[in-house]
Amino acid sequence: MVLSSNRVEDLSTHACNEEGFELPISNHDLPLEVHRVCLPPHKTTLEKLGQRLLEVFFPDDPLHKFKNQTCLMKLYLGLQFFFPVFEWGPQYNLKLLRPDIISGLTIASLAIPQGISYAKLANLPPIVGLYSSFVPPLIYSVLGSSRHLAVGPVSIASLVMGTMLSEVVSYTEQPILYLQLAFTATLFAGVFQASLGFFRLGFIIDFLSKATLVGFMAGAAVIVSLQQLKGLLGMVHFTSKMQIVPVLSSVFQHKDEWSWQTIVMGICFLAFLLTTRQISTRNPKFFWLSAASPLASVVLSTLVVACLKSKAHGIQTIGHLPKGLNPPSMNMLYLSGPYLPLAIKTGIVSGILALTEGIAVGRTFAALKNYQVDGNKEMMAIGLMNMAGSCSSCYVTTGSFSRSAVNYNAGAQTVVSNIIMATAVLITLLFLMPLFYYTPIVILAAIIITAVIGLIDYQAALRLWKVDKLDFLACLCSFFGVLFISVPLGLAIAVGVSVFKILLHVTRPNTGVLGNIPGTQVYQNMNRYRTAVRIPSFLILAVEAPIYFANSTYLQERILRWIREEEERIEANQETAIKCVIIDMTAVSSIDSSGIDTICELRKTLDKRSLKLVLANPGGNVMEKLHESNALEGFGLNGIYLTVSEAVADISSLWKTETELPI
Repeated sequence: MVLSSNRVEDLSTHACNEEGFELPISNHDLPLEVHRVCLPPHKTTLEKLGQRLLEVFFPDDPLHKFKNQTCLMKLYLGLQFFFPVFEWGPQYNLKLLRPDIISGLTIASLAIPQGISYAKLANLPPIVGLYSSFVPPLIYSVLGSSRHLAVGPVSIASLVMGTMLSEVVSYTEQPILYLQLAFTATLFAGVFQASLGFFRLGFIIDFLSKATLVGFMAGAAVIVSLQQLKGLLGMVHFTSKMQIVPVLSSVFQHKDEWSWQTIVMGICFLAFLLTTRQISTRNPKFFWLSAASPLASVVLSTLVVACLKSKAHGIQTIGHLPKGLNPPSMNMLYLSGPYLPLAIKTGIVSGILALTEGIAVGRTFAALKNYQVDGNKEMMAIGLMNMAGSCSSCYVTTGSFSRSAVNYNAGAQTVVSNIIMATAVLITLLFLMPLFYYTPIVILAAIIITAVIGLIDYQAALRLWKVDKLDFLACLCSFFGVLFISVPLGLAIAVGVSVFKILLHVTRPNTGVLGNIPGTQVYQNMNRYRTAVRIPSFLILAVEAPIYFANSTYLQERILRWIREEEERIEANQETAIKCVIIDMTAVSSIDSSGIDTICELRKTLDKRSLKLVLANPGGNVMEKLHESNALEGFGLNGIYLTVSEAVADISSLWKTETELPI
């Protein structure tokens, strides 16, 4: 179907309109051909739906490896797809084992003290943190696709779980119920994560933008650090609230509980941990310093307290920790009762945050080593890992950035490093638990503070301010929401700001006036390119978004305003009046019925004002809908063009021909 003129005009390098202005047509002394604007190939509704679903849920075409394969090979590829261990396992050798053992033992030295510390952050018994560093890494080593992701408890998920549960249930007065809800929340976190991966709905977590996470993590880091003042000062009574004002009030209301022995020990070891972290940051060759310093601090502080136990009454210790493997916890799952909604809500929120961190960390290190991490498979692996963990006395786990960085720097080659780490934790659980009896709580507080300080990324916030003010606003909302309201509400506010930003871009898309770059057939925004010039008698506008019901009215009003402003400018400068309005639809990827009605109404409005409306370069989807709605009939033969330059040249030649015809 011919939708525009396909005449061939014998025009030279530049054509002139009736006013004598030169119009750029071609850079060569060749005739200009006005190309046809074609419809896309015909497809049935079912074919369109299938293609659209494939684009939405399978953009990476995960089944392409199965094409043209035998049944046996398809079975083997299927095992590799669902269990990545079958992909790297057959090629594993002793050459890879040595670096994996070194990296596994290195991250174990970090995972053991962090596991105990993060369990405390979640208001759980310290032993649960070690349990969570044993079972989940083993499961991930079979299901995970990242070679460098070190799995275990993380600060953000621990903080969110501890905050949301302790707001309703006291972990000191109802410890059994609290533990039941923690395991149940972990189960629902795993179900939610695995469901996102199975149904390929990972794009949902994209609503947690980088700006949102920067502010959230910074606010959480401040709150977590202030919460650790209880351990650093040796206090007994402390608020369970997580807002900055109640926390600081509680610190100064109980000054009589401050212990000078605890304060001295806490400051010394905190300074040691921060110093080793700084050295490792500045010189990656010394990564092992920051990795080994937490365990070294635990060992040294435990020895000090054990030797001075008669004189260190003011220093609180962990006390007895049970030996043995993870006890089953299926009987502790809270699947009915008034607190079930709390467990579900806590699981979903902590699960989303854990998933976001785990996938981001996995992709970061995969990019450094030039291999791919399948986001949906990672979601399923992390989800199944947490589901299994909830039945084996574990709470929410994911890939930790600090441990993964240590794992990467230590030379890990495969996920076997997670198995080595889990083995080290297993030995600790079976034989070394009594050694933690005299470990001071102040050391756990120092380890947590050192870990979360790295979450405050002020440089990222400054970049947001320079690049996108709305992103910076989302960052601030998240930061102050966490500090002054609550962790989940602060996160919800930030997500709301991010969604508002999306709606703002959809409902108020960019439009602009285009001008010709002299000597070319290129048309660009005149505000951006100062050398671009207007074409007399034409107003060329660009719409840089799909045209939907949400923005169609705005676009109609904004286009009419562009026309009015151009007419006022022309009248003030006594220039040639507008005769044609060209809308460059290159960036209009789709259009709905409301958008089509808007285009038709705009054409009729301009017709009444003796102005011609022309569409340039509409996409295949847009052309198809315009054709099916019969909207193209109103534009006629000279209403649709492939490019702006062809539209200007062809319409100008028509005007020239009309003026040359004898009356």
